[in-house]
Amino acid sequence: MARAPPAPCPNALGTTMYSFDSRVRYSECDEGATLSVCALVNYLQDCSTFHSESIGLGVSHMVAHHYAWLITAWQIEITGLPRLGDPIRIGTWCPELRRTMVERDFTLGSPDGSRYARAGSLWFVYDTEARRPIRIPKSQRVYLSDDPRIDLPKVRRRLHVTGDFDLAPPVTVGVWQLDTNRHMNNVHYIQIALDAIREVEGDLTLPHRICVQYKTMALLGDTIVPRIHTEEGAWVVDLRGEAHQSYAIVRLEHA
Repeated sequence: MARAPPAPCPNALGTTMYSFDSRVRYSECDEGATLSVCALVNYLQDCSTFHSESIGLGVSHMVAHHYAWLITAWQIEITGLPRLGDPIRIGTWCPELRRTMVERDFTLGSPDGSRYARAGSLWFVYDTEARRPIRIPKSQRVYLSDDPRIDLPKVRRRLHVTGDFDLAPPVTVGVWQLDTNRHMNNVHYIQIALDAIREVEGDLTLPHRICVQYKTMALLGDTIVPRIHTEEGAWVVDLRGEAHQSYAIVRLEHA
């Protein structure tokens, strides 16, 4: 039987929105000295990690009690990107927690309230010993917030691909792409999709919306073969394995 994570300490209860301030670093910028798309995504997932750490349910707690929070879908809307040295504030909260899924929302903007990006995401709890998803334990309701859901369309749990596609060069998962869950970190699926489009199209317009459906964990040494489907106003990249299984579908919408 799957083991439920224990309840957090009493002083961890009652969390609402969590935020932290930072400044755009040179190492996070693209060739135009603006925050790169993947650095933006890293800020969002770092914010959720810091949120967990702040209430005593961080990485060491998860490892000790054999569970992990895994993301199943992203919807990220980008209205602009901050430049090198700009101050930024990243926030996150969980407006809905169901039996097996939690919705986590994010904002990234300037401390004065200007918005660069906002996002919705869906997560589930994974038992790392039983190697399967489990019902979200009551102890994890500490994440539930009274803050309203972000003003975005609901996150799409499933993305679809149809029609012809172009193949981009295959990518082998390296050690540097792994995270504490020992699979390829969420952001690298997006990075591989972006690189594939640049390789095939020769250029890449900044997407104003990124949607991702994560399907299968990519592990060290796995080979990923990007299939690029072109639609009106969007690229849809299906990240396939050598056995044709899909690791993730990344949809990048542009103007």
